[in-house]
Amino acid sequence: MNNLITVPQIGFRTCDAKGFQITFENGWTVSVQFGYGNYCDNRDQRPVGGNGYRADAPKSRDAEIAAWDANGVWHKFTDDEVEGYQKPGEVLEFMNMIASKT
Repeated sequence: MNNLITVPQIGFRTCDAKGFQITFENGWTVSVQFGYGNYCDNRDQRPVGGNGYRADAPKSRDAEIAAWDANGVWHKFTDDEVEGYQKPGEVLEFMNMIASKT
């Protein structure tokens, strides 16, 4: 029996034309979402639908962020497992922090 933890594939993936996820070498995944229903400028907009890149995908000044490790354990913010209305610099800072976890 193999007891090794399966680390998600390192790289990028799109999420229903409203965001993306990136998995780092350390096994942590960051989610950046900025479409209908997410905690961002587009929260109350009509859903675009579809999967992957679309020309009519929403643009936003901010985004909702979250992260989890290879075991599915979520990063905890002060009040929740997601943090909304994050500006680009805040998203970058969060991604760098998650990427540097051991």
